[in-house]
Amino acid sequence: MSLADSPRTGAPHSLLGKVLRLNWALILLVGAIAGIGFLMLYSVAGGSLDPWAGRQMIRFAVGMVLMLIVAMIDIRVFRWASPLLYLATLGLLVAVEVAGKTGMGAQRWIQLGPVQLQPSELMKITLVLALARYYDWLDPGKVSNPLWMLPPLALIAVPMLLVLKEPDLGTALLLGLGGAMVMFMAGVSWWYFGSAFALAVSAVYTVMVSRGTEWQLLKDYQFRRIDTFLNPDADPLGAGYHITQAKIAMGSGGFEGRGFMHGTQTRLNFLPEKHTDFIFTTLAEQFGFVGSVSLLTLYLLVLVFGFASMTNNRDRYGALVTGGLTSTFFLFFAVNMAMVMGLMPVVGVPLPLVSYGGSAMLVLLLAFGLIQSAHVHRR
Repeated sequence: MSLADSPRTGAPHSLLGKVLRLNWALILLVGAIAGIGFLMLYSVAGGSLDPWAGRQMIRFAVGMVLMLIVAMIDIRVFRWASPLLYLATLGLLVAVEVAGKTGMGAQRWIQLGPVQLQPSELMKITLVLALARYYDWLDPGKVSNPLWMLPPLALIAVPMLLVLKEPDLGTALLLGLGGAMVMFMAGVSWWYFGSAFALAVSAVYTVMVSRGTEWQLLKDYQFRRIDTFLNPDADPLGAGYHITQAKIAMGSGGFEGRGFMHGTQTRLNFLPEKHTDFIFTTLAEQFGFVGSVSLLTLYLLVLVFGFASMTNNRDRYGALVTGGLTSTFFLFFAVNMAMVMGLMPVVGVPLPLVSYGGSAMLVLLLAFGLIQSAHVHRR
C-alpha cells in the first residue's frame, strides 16, 4: 500500500493519489462518445456550431468539471447523503406538478434561478443511490423477504407515478427498469422478477382495454405512439411520420454511409427531431453501418469498464451504485436505439452524450462522477 492510501479502506488520501486512481479509460470513452455528438450536432446545423453544437460543448465542459469534483468526494459521503438527495429530488418532482414549466405538451421542467432543471432526469441517479443505500443497510438474508421488499418498491413507485403525471412515459419506464436492475444486483429472488413480468403483461392489457373509456390510463398521443409502433405505414404523413423517415434515413446510409454532411434526409429536413431523440438516424445515414457499429462499440466498452469496476469493488454500496448507474446508462442507449429502429414505441428517450440537451448531459456526467468516486475510493 502506498503512503497516499488510507490504511482503513485502501483508498487514496491525497488529491494526486485520487487523480491517478481515476478510471481514465472510462473518461476517454465518455469524451469520444460526446465528440461524436458534437460532430452530429454540427452536421445537422448545416456546418455550424450554432445553435446546438457550441452549447453542447459548453455543457460538456461544465459537466466534466462536475464529474471530476464528484469523483474526488469519498463515496461514503454519498452513502450518508443518499436518503436526503432522494427526498430533495422527490420534492422537486412535486414542485414540477405545482409550478412546473410546460413544453411540448408536458410539464417537466422547473426554474431554479437562471437554471431550468428537469428533476425526472436527476431522479434516475438519486433513485439508484437510495436503493443502494437501502440494500447496503439491509441484512443480505432479508433481501428477498416479502416484508423487506416493500420499501424499495415504494421508492421506485412514487417517483414513477409523479413522472407519469407530467406525462413522461419514457423516463418513468427508465426509472422502473433502473430500479429493478439494482434490486436484481442486490440479490432479489428471480421469482419476484417473473411475477413482475406477469404483472407487466396484465398492466399492458389493462392499459389497452382502458382506451376510449372514462378511466383511460394513457393520453391520446401516447396511444397514437403505440398505434404507430404496431403499424407505422397506416399514417406515414401523420403519426407514423417520425419512424417512417427514421427508417428511410438509416436504410439510405447503407454500409459506409453517404458521407459527412451529405445525408439527404437530414439536409432536406425530412428527419424530425434530428438533433435530439432521432440523432442516431443522422449518424446512420451519414456513416452507415460502420458508423453505427462504431458508436455501439463505444457504448459497450463503457458497460465493460463500468461492470468491471463494480465486480472489483468489495464495498457493497459502491458496487451497487456503480452497477445501477452503469445499467441506467445501458437502458438509455438501448431504449433510444430500439425506439428509432421501430423495435419499440417512441417514448422520448435521448441518446446518451450524443443527443442535444442540458439536463440529460449534466446528469449523465454526474452519474459517471459517482461511478468514478466508487472506483477511486474502493476497497
